[in-house]
Amino acid sequence: MTTLTTLAPAKINLTLHVLGRRPGDGYHALESLVAFAGIGDTLTLEPGEALGLDVFGPTAGTVGPTDDNLVLRAARDLAARVSSLRVGAFRLEKRLPVAAGIGGGSSDAAAALRLLAQLNDLPLDHPAIVAAARSAGADVPVCLDPRARMMCGAGEEIGPVLGLAPLPALLINPGVPVTTAPVFKALGLAVGQTLPGAGHPAVWSNLDADAVLAAIAPARNDLEAPALTVAPVIGDALGALRDQPGCRLARMSGSGATVFAIFSDDGAAARAAEAIHALRPGWWVEPTTLS
Repeated sequence: MTTLTTLAPAKINLTLHVLGRRPGDGYHALESLVAFAGIGDTLTLEPGEALGLDVFGPTAGTVGPTDDNLVLRAARDLAARVSSLRVGAFRLEKRLPVAAGIGGGSSDAAAALRLLAQLNDLPLDHPAIVAAARSAGADVPVCLDPRARMMCGAGEEIGPVLGLAPLPALLINPGVPVTTAPVFKALGLAVGQTLPGAGHPAVWSNLDADAVLAAIAPARNDLEAPALTVAPVIGDALGALRDQPGCRLARMSGSGATVFAIFSDDGAAARAAEAIHALRPGWWVEPTTLS
């Protein structure tokens, strides 16, 4: 069979409300509107007798041991659940920064499951695919079918596709890896404790760009303040975005350190990217669209 290829797009939390910490399992309960960028890593699968993985690309050096990569972990989990699963060798081109709050590893794992599902004629809602996604990590299920939707609970509750209009955007990572655990520790919620704050606004399907902005403007990312104590440079990145002409909303994604801004149009996003890259050549700066 021909080599299979898919994009593993960056996952952007347009909103991220932390409701509290669940008494049963201690996980943080979230409500988040998730969208996906037009940029990401690229994963290919060459069908063959055994699983394998080759990682290369601009950010491959920060990925860690290949044998522990989420691509292989998700693939092995699926193979354990589906007898005689057809497999093969993966090649992962890493472009997204690691430990960046944009679900790079999770999106890679979901991409591996998509390719294996395609190779084996399995639907993405097949119980084994869903179970393997949940086992791979909290963000993997929402990345299986990467289109804008709500994600709730600890990531296990996935809402329907919303069909939101594409949003001109700019992503910035200031080059500081931020792992999730220290940010949640800085948030400081005890098991069973809730976090006060206004509820998540309703987000309807098929909204145009103006309506999306109106819906999410009152929302927030509850991890932004604790992340700033872990990596203060996040504030510099947010300030750089807010200073750009045409910026309509700037916010942190996930637990950081990547931030994003939604712009009035693609041209404004591209001009902002040029201006910020000139000022901060060491930062990862990428204009894109979110949908």
